[in-house]
Amino acid sequence: MMRQHLIKLGITFGLSLGLSGIAAADSFPQAPVSLVVNYGAGGNTDVASRNLAKGMEPFLKQSIVVVNKPGAMGTMGPTYLTRQKNDGYTFGVVTYSTVAIAPHLMDVPYTIDDFEFVAGFGRFRYGVAVRADSPYKNMQDLVDAAKKGNGLFFGAPSAPNNLAMFDLAKATGGKLEQILYKSGAETVTGLLSGQVDVIVQNPSDILPHLEAGKMRLLASASPIRWPEQPDVPTIKEQGFPVEIDSWLGVAAPKGTSPAYVKVLEAAVLAAMKEPQVQKNFKAVGVDPVGLTGAEYKKALAEGYKIMGKAIKDANLPRVN
Repeated sequence: MMRQHLIKLGITFGLSLGLSGIAAADSFPQAPVSLVVNYGAGGNTDVASRNLAKGMEPFLKQSIVVVNKPGAMGTMGPTYLTRQKNDGYTFGVVTYSTVAIAPHLMDVPYTIDDFEFVAGFGRFRYGVAVRADSPYKNMQDLVDAAKKGNGLFFGAPSAPNNLAMFDLAKATGGKLEQILYKSGAETVTGLLSGQVDVIVQNPSDILPHLEAGKMRLLASASPIRWPEQPDVPTIKEQGFPVEIDSWLGVAAPKGTSPAYVKVLEAAVLAAMKEPQVQKNFKAVGVDPVGLTGAEYKKALAEGYKIMGKAIKDANLPRVN
């Protein structure tokens, strides 16, 4: 539902920037740089961000220290980032969900203009999964159960994961109750321990448990099927008008020197051209992309408008 306007950006790797941004401020950085990640360690956002950091280090010629700041539907990290020094030595993951979606669902102490956007670097895929011993074999089974009795509990760490289930409930009249977790790893634990009936998560959170025979994938919640599970149809292919898309990017605190932002931007785009980085991203179910800071900010601004209407139309409740 939020895919088309991003595709129009013409995503490319490297672009015309190349490594010229690094040469533009050859005195920066002179010390290790911190990367703030807005979800807990071990989740797909964390793993993808750590792979990005590792890929950037040869171009920055400095180490990157990952600092996890999970919580509040992923908004704790961006909130923390806005309060850091704007000296270029701290940048952080600011996702589509935390800027384009979360502000419509909860109060956040920042806006899109509180950041200097560095680059976009990844696109998520999502899936609907249940425990292997669940009676639900497909989306119709899930919907039928949600329309009976007291409904079903689903687990999610943030939007847009939860948005898919709210959209499904509205489209079908089923009752789905949300339990929020701090990370994808905690969400998976909630499913396997029986706290929730179903989750909407990323391949890195689900695939190991599918292979171990502990989970069943009911549907791809993304516009495309998972290449790892090509026989499992999307939610739309199963007859329900629901799909989600989301993107990863990084930003620096407002007021960070444009020269320093360009250095970081060039390092991100250079890292995302590396075959090993791309391979590592795909291994955790995140499609590698390369957007300049300006392109990524434009995507977020347009997404904010689109998702605001979608959330209003779905009559989604705000989180207190």
